[in-house]
Amino acid sequence: MLKSTNPYTNELIKAYAEHTDQQVLHKLQCASASYKEWSAANIEMRTSLLARLADNIEASKMDFAREITHEMGKPITESIAEIEKCIGLCRHYAINTVKYLEASSIETEAKTAKVIFEPLGVLFAIMPWNFPWWQVLRFAVPAVAAGNTIVFKHAPNVSGAALSIEKVFIDSGFPEGVLSCLLMKAERSEFVIENPIIKGVSLTGSESAGKAVGALAGKHLKKVVLELGGSDPFIVFEDAHLETCCAVGNKSRMLNAGQVCIAAKRFIVHESLFESFVQKQLDIIKSLIAGNPMHPATQLGPLARPDLIELIDNQVNDAISKGAILHCGGKINTTHPGFYAPTVLSNISDDMLVYHEETFGPVMTFLTFNNEEESVQLVNKSRFGLGASVWTNDENRISRLSRQLDAGSVFFNSMVKSDPRLPFGGIKNSGFGRELGEYGIKEFVNIKTIWVQ
Repeated sequence: MLKSTNPYTNELIKAYAEHTDQQVLHKLQCASASYKEWSAANIEMRTSLLARLADNIEASKMDFAREITHEMGKPITESIAEIEKCIGLCRHYAINTVKYLEASSIETEAKTAKVIFEPLGVLFAIMPWNFPWWQVLRFAVPAVAAGNTIVFKHAPNVSGAALSIEKVFIDSGFPEGVLSCLLMKAERSEFVIENPIIKGVSLTGSESAGKAVGALAGKHLKKVVLELGGSDPFIVFEDAHLETCCAVGNKSRMLNAGQVCIAAKRFIVHESLFESFVQKQLDIIKSLIAGNPMHPATQLGPLARPDLIELIDNQVNDAISKGAILHCGGKINTTHPGFYAPTVLSNISDDMLVYHEETFGPVMTFLTFNNEEESVQLVNKSRFGLGASVWTNDENRISRLSRQLDAGSVFFNSMVKSDPRLPFGGIKNSGFGRELGEYGIKEFVNIKTIWVQ
């Protein structure tokens, strides 16, 4: 059974029976049959359904948001924002898919030479729990807009959201099989990946999961896109606007109780601003309202599962035992065991888990630097490379760092975020491939050359 449990009350919401192998196979066959019709449909028909999907999601926005909050503990205001972002995503591809997939002519000695973009077939997605709607739609919307069909396995603790996503696609007029959820545990993914019906695989998840799925996809010669999280730096130079970058830095770290792949995790602050920056963070943390995530005023909810609390607590205790300075937090909330106290650590060294591992919780780690070269070295020393946030008003420095930092995206004077208009993804152990924008819709297509002599 797959269990969905409210992390705030620890009450069981619902238990779901896993799909049997036969049921999974039936869904794959349905997706394959649907692909023949769906891929042949004109793009205008597909995008009209995306526009209807956006309207239907908007009509039930509060229901979907409440389901997110109940299943994984996100404050209701953040759940609403997640659904609104999904609506914008659908509308973006409803408007832009025709342009993104337009054939391009190439000047050669041929009578005609052009490149066209055709769907690959049935795709399999393995999705995480931290943004139950956004993660699925971020992959699925451009993929189905391009003419592919989707089967996806969601995290067991958000099975309710998975079924709601499947239902709203059907209610919006998408043919049966265009998007289907598979209720099953992660260890059964090989059964799906190895099936010849599957033409491509996408995973958003942990580094270890990415290695396993990447190996399976490679073994069966399937196209794969991996988004594996990160240890994103938040670099503050001496000319940064302190009030603004402190506020944005705290939001970037504490959003969704720190359970965000592109959250600011390593705060790399110029030594002249270090004490002021840390003190401002302590002041902000004192003002944060933690509690019932269904209350609109709540800013900090529980972590999604008990094992996640144990993991972050172990990382923090390891750092303290090796010399890190604890400024606040560093403990499980005894009043509400599902919460982890917002934590600030400095004096971080490279023998600590928090230095090398992704910290998926409300923990800020601080390092200092005294020159630009040192800041670049600290950023690039990480094995991850998802995003980076840099705070400076020096235009020449912005130009230099744009190319020197190892990351899939670099945001200057802003928190790192995903946007339907821009490609999203990482390098190094943060994975490979892109989602969103024009580049994302072209990840799972056949980029076909046509030559007419």
